[in-house]
Amino acid sequence: MKMLQIVCARLPLVMAAMLAATLALPGSSARAADAANAASPVDEFSKQLEDFQKSVPDLNRRIQDSATSIDRTTDVAKARAEIDELRAEVSALLGAVADNGPVSQLGVKALAHINDKLRELQQDTRFKPEERQYLIGQWQQLQEQTEAATKELDDARGQFAGLLQTLQQNEDFIGELLEIRQAERALEVIRSLSHDIRDASNQLNKLIGGIKPPGA
Repeated sequence: MKMLQIVCARLPLVMAAMLAATLALPGSSARAADAANAASPVDEFSKQLEDFQKSVPDLNRRIQDSATSIDRTTDVAKARAEIDELRAEVSALLGAVADNGPVSQLGVKALAHINDKLRELQQDTRFKPEERQYLIGQWQQLQEQTEAATKELDDARGQFAGLLQTLQQNEDFIGELLEIRQAERALEVIRSLSHDIRDASNQLNKLIGGIKPPGA
C-alpha cells in the first residue's frame, strides 16, 4: 500500500515529463499550433453560411434578369415591330437610290454647275486671255473628274438598289431568321441560369450537410 501511494504521488510528475518529451519531439510544436488554429465545425459552418448569404442577392438578380430577357426574346409583337422598322428603313433607302431619286441627281447637279461656269468663262472679259484659259482648264479638269465620280456613284447606286430589292423580296424569310436568333438568345439565358442555380445548389448542399452533428 505504501508503494502504491508513492507511485500515485509521483504520477503527476511522470505525466508532466511525458508531455514535455512529447512537445520536444520534431514537428510536435507545429502540430500543436495546427490543432489550435484548425477551424471547428461550427466555424466552418458559419463561414459557409456567410458565403451563401452573400451569394443570394446576386442569384436573385440573375433570376430577375433572366426572366426579363426571356420576356423580351419571346415577345412576338416586338419581333414584328423590328421587321416593320426594317421594312420602312429599306423602303426609304430604296427610294433614295432609285432611278431619278435624290442620289441619282447629285452628279447631274454638280456637272450642271461646272458646265454653267465653263460657258460663263468663255464670255467673261474680266480676265486676261491666259488667265481665262487657265481657269477654263481647271474647270475642265473638274468636269472630267466629276463625270468619272458620277459614273462610279451611279454604278454603286444601281448595285445597292438591286440588293435592297432582293432584301424586300425576302422580308418574310428574314423575319423568321430574326425570330430564330431571338429563340437562340432565350436558350443561352436558360442554360446560363441553369448553371448558376446548379452552383448555388451545390453550395447549399454543403451548407445543409454542416448542420448535422458529426456521426449523425
